Amino acid sequence: MSTFRMFALASFLSLALIPSFAMAQADDDDDKAAPEPKATAGAKTPAVTRASKNVPELILGSKDDEFTVNQKDFELVAGQGYRWKITSAAGLEYKFVTDLFRNVWMNQIVINDLEVHMNGAPAWLEFDSPGTINVQFTAVRPGKYTWSVPDLADKGMKGTITIK
Repeated sequence: MSTFRMFALASFLSLALIPSFAMAQADDDDDKAAPEPKATAGAKTPAVTRASKNVPELILGSKDDEFTVNQKDFELVAGQGYRWKITSAAGLEYKFVTDLFRNVWMNQIVINDLEVHMNGAPAWLEFDSPGTINVQFTAVRPGKYTWSVPDLADKGMKGTITIK
């Protein structure tokens, strides 16, 4: 048999056998996804999606009361991506501190359409004047975390963030 014919036969056989190997791999059951974890009785955890969800905005202070917050407690789901607007609405300087940032995968922080991308968590967010900081992250570690404005925590500027 000539070299050309042997090469042509080998090429034809390799092309003919590729689909059968692919079909055999598709039937292999060791690549199946792990089963969904079952929720405990009475507890309904929202499904995790690929799209980031909005956390209710946290507003620190108001024109009427510099020590008020619009919401103290937040619930998140592990594995879910989130966008969280944190706004200073009063004239005080607020230092927003949370242990949550050490327990999430931080994607970016956006201030006035300027993006900050990090390879780690910020120590705190500081508001020297009224404005909004948008934090985008993925919740990765279940637990109960705290947030506060340390110097004003005794005036009610503190709360919790629970990741289920």
